[in-house]
Amino acid sequence: MRVPPFERFTRLMQAAAYVVLGSILGAMVYHAIFFMNFNALRDSNTALEDKLIDYEDRIKKLNKFKDQHTVIQSVQPILLDNKGSDGAPISNEQVKLALKNKLKTDLSVFVGTSIYKINSNAELSWDLLDRKIYAVEGKEFVVQIRTMLVVDNVLQVWFKATLNQRQIN
Repeated sequence: MRVPPFERFTRLMQAAAYVVLGSILGAMVYHAIFFMNFNALRDSNTALEDKLIDYEDRIKKLNKFKDQHTVIQSVQPILLDNKGSDGAPISNEQVKLALKNKLKTDLSVFVGTSIYKINSNAELSWDLLDRKIYAVEGKEFVVQIRTMLVVDNVLQVWFKATLNQRQIN
C-alpha cells in the first residue's frame, strides 16, 4: 500500500491550522470577556448584599429602639480611599465588605447607649481600635479610625485601611 504525498495537502493543512488557531484565540477572547463580566457582576452582587444586610440590620434596630430617641441605633463604618503615601486603594469589594463588617462588630457595643454618654466610652474604644490589625482573605490590614460622629442616632465611623507591611509568614 502506498502512502500519498502530503505535498498535495499543504494548503489544506495550513487552512485547517488557521481555523484551529482562530478558534483557540476566539475562545480565549470570549473567556476573558466572560470573566470580566462575571467579576463585575460579583462586585455588584457583593455591594447589593452589603446594602441588604445593612437595611435588614437597620430595620431590626429601628424596631428595637423605636421608643428611645436618644440612643445609638446602628453603626455605619465608612471606608475612606487610601490615596497617596498610605498605599494603593483597596479595589476588592469583598475585602471592603469584610473590613466594614469586622469594624461594625467591634463597635456594636455602642448600640443602645445614650448619645449623651458616648464620650465616656469613645476614647477607650478609639484607643483599643486605632491601628488594629484585621485579617481578611489571608492578608492583614491596619485600620485607623479617623472620625466618629453621631447623626440621627447612627454612629458613623470613617476609617482608613492599609495593607500591613510587616506580615508574619
